[in-house]
Amino acid sequence: MAWALVILAGLLETGFAINLKLSEGFTRLWPTISFCVFALGSFGLLTLSLKSLPIGPAYAVWTGIGAAGTAVYGMVFLDETTSVLKLVSISLVIAGVVGLQLSGTTH
Repeated sequence: MAWALVILAGLLETGFAINLKLSEGFTRLWPTISFCVFALGSFGLLTLSLKSLPIGPAYAVWTGIGAAGTAVYGMVFLDETTSVLKLVSISLVIAGVVGLQLSGTTH
């Protein structure tokens, strides 16, 4: 259940990162309001999940999902093709952390 909260928090992080781009530096009202809602939801869920998960892996997965989701959005909608390297590197971080968790190894 705690990992599901981390994954949901990562998806919400994608939402607030996208709304940060859409708000153009907090100059547009609705994307800014939406950014705040997504951010509070994401940090709230991450905080709840950290009660039963180690901080390092949970934070890495949360950040990885958010960065990968934002990179995909940038590539699809904003033509930011340089985001491919970011997407690949973050995906490798997520895979490594998940692999450690599945193997039960902490080092």
